[in-house]
Amino acid sequence: MDEFLNGSGLSVDMLLCESAQLSGGKLFILGGGVAFIGPAPRALAIAMQITVPWNRANIQHDWRIDLFDEDGHPVMAKSKAVAVQGKFEAGRPPGLRPGSPLGVSLVINLSPLPLPGGKSYTFALTIDEEHQPDWRLRFFMKPKP
Repeated sequence: MDEFLNGSGLSVDMLLCESAQLSGGKLFILGGGVAFIGPAPRALAIAMQITVPWNRANIQHDWRIDLFDEDGHPVMAKSKAVAVQGKFEAGRPPGLRPGSPLGVSLVINLSPLPLPGGKSYTFALTIDEEHQPDWRLRFFMKPKP
């Protein structure tokens, strides 16, 4: 059914958290569901579980996460847009029933960013040039007292 919702058939669950690790293909999350940060900058992590349909296995996928301000403009740091990118590939393990979806877990650890307070920000994920409304994480940076 997911394949009818978007072109690639990929589905993604994302969570903004205080800390995350990946071990043995499993996500270990601390302080998940962060929605308010600050006022001091702090390290964050984005934990993702990507479900890859059977017909998209054994294909390398490019992903990118960009940070936008509440007006939709890219957040800049040292005159460069804040972004992180990488690749993933879901392999078909032996004996898996044909048609079974495949899971890929990713963790992106982020250094503290000195963002202006009193504003909201959004991390937006792109996979193979595809964007989906639910591939976003929004948070609010508290103003300094």
